[in-house]
Order: sequence, then structure tokens, then C-alpha cells
Amino acid sequence: MNQQKDYYKILGVSKNASPDEIKKAFRKLALKYHPDKNKGNKEAEERFKEINEAYAVLSDPEKRKQYDTFGSSEFHKHYSQEDIFRDFDFSTIFQDLGMGGDGFTRIIFGGGGGRGFEDLFTGGAHHTGQGSRRYQQSAGGPFMYQQQQPKGQDVILDLYVTPAEVINGDKKIISLQTGGYPEKISVTIPKGIAQGKKIRVPGKGTSGPGGRGDLYLRINISLPPGFYFDKDGNIIHDRFITFSQACLGTSVEISGLDGNSLKLKIPAGIKCGQKMRLKGKGLPGPRGGKHDLFVKVMVHVPKKLSKEQKKVVEELKKLGL
Repeated sequence: MNQQKDYYKILGVSKNASPDEIKKAFRKLALKYHPDKNKGNKEAEERFKEINEAYAVLSDPEKRKQYDTFGSSEFHKHYSQEDIFRDFDFSTIFQDLGMGGDGFTRIIFGGGGGRGFEDLFTGGAHHTGQGSRRYQQSAGGPFMYQQQQPKGQDVILDLYVTPAEVINGDKKIISLQTGGYPEKISVTIPKGIAQGKKIRVPGKGTSGPGGRGDLYLRINISLPPGFYFDKDGNIIHDRFITFSQACLGTSVEISGLDGNSLKLKIPAGIKCGQKMRLKGKGLPGPRGGKHDLFVKVMVHVPKKLSKEQKKVVEELKKLGL
């Protein structure tokens, strides 16, 4: 199964689409590509398979939430194709469309013969309503039923790292409380990891009958004072200069993210709030190279002036400054 599918694109809906909009889009496409209308058309069969797969995920609130949160690749690490179609109400959906479901089982799972949707998934097993179910197909045989207990929930925690740890890569030891007992785990910080990205630690979430869920560590980069992220993810440093420096131009020194001193030449006549780029002086990216660092020049206006300063400013006022 392709792990990079955009289910929203497959159904032709936006990521903010309502459940009714998703269902309407699915109905329209399912009618168009249903095997009963496209006998022998392999391309239509593939589209029909994709459409049903997309609807099985986006029509389920929990699966949709997981898909939206972690993206396609990470989602498919947790959900097999059988997981995706579990609890998908085949008979009701296709009766609603006025069509049969045998074509669907043949395309999605292969074979199927005259077996119905529920028989194909359960193999005639009795539903106890306890735990989750996984179904596997033996070579040339029917789907076999296997009871599987639910795993514990995934956990998302913030992990604070320094610019040096992002620049060089590092290992951190973090402490968790597991069942009332402390647990220490080692986590590798990849070089160049971006703000807000998540590191997956398998089997370190909450406990459940079927084992523990996963732990996701959301990266928060602790920048030095005066540095911050803007809405586009760029790192900004506010640097204050005097009015005379803004008028005449100046050179200033800035402590870089790696601790080294950086020199910045500020041109005469710069505007308050104007940004200047220090190329390659930001944090590294995951594929190598470094991002830029932006310096936002701010003109400092004193709240109080000495007699000498006030006299000079009065003279400047007379001169039009």
C-alpha cells in the first residue's frame, strides 16, 4: 500500500471538509468507478480501491485525527490495510449506493467468490465486542480470524533542546513516570531537526491489554534571549540601535546561535523594524546546509533625556530631523 497517499486529494475535498461533504464526494466517485460499471477496467478498479480506502479513513473520526496529526507515512506505520477497513460498514454503504459489494472485496483483498462483506472479514467468527480484530489471508485460503487486544494510547510530550544540540546532534536522557515508577530512556536528537517536529519512541506510551502505545517527543528549541521564531519558522534577533546610528549607519556585533560573534554592518538611513539577512548563520537543516538568520533592527527611543540631549534634539528638530 502506498504510504504517501493524499486521501483528501483522492476524494477531491479540502482538509476542512465536513463529514457530509466527504460522504457526498465518496458517493459520487464510488458510483463512477464501481466495478459493475467498469467491468475489466483495471485502472477503474485501482481508483475504486483508492476511493474506498480514503473514505474508510476520513469517515472515521479517530482514524482521520491520526492521519491529520501524523501524516500519511506515520499513519501507515500504525494502520495496516485490515486496520483501515475494520468496522467499515460495507453492506450499508453499498446498499445505499444501490450496488453490490462483491466487486469491492475482490479488488481490495482478492478472490472472495460469493462470500459477503462481513463473512470475508470475520470468517464466520462471533463478534464479542471485546478488543480489536486483525484478519490475515493464508496462501490461497480465506481470511483467518485472530483476536487482538487494544494497545495503550500514544503520548505526546514537549522536548526542549538547545541550538547547540540541533547544530551538532546529541543524545538526551529523559525520565518518564510509568505505572508510578520512574523510567529513563535515551533519545537521539537528529542534527538539524526542525522546531515542532516529532521524534517517535516506539512502545513508550501508556499501557494497554495489547501492549504500550508509542511516545512522540515534540521538539521545542530554546533560543537565547532576544531570538525567536516568526510565523514562517525563521529565527529573528531584535537588535536595538540609537537614532544617530540609524541616521549615520554603524557596525554591531551579535552573538550567534553557535556562540560565536557575528559582525553586522547596518547602512545609514535604515528604517525601524527593517530586517537584515545573515546568510547561513541560522540552524542547520535535516539535509545539510544552514538556514539564514534575520536581524530586526529596532531604533531605541529614550523615555528621558538629559539637558544636553534635549538641547541637541531641539536643534535637530529645527533642522528638520
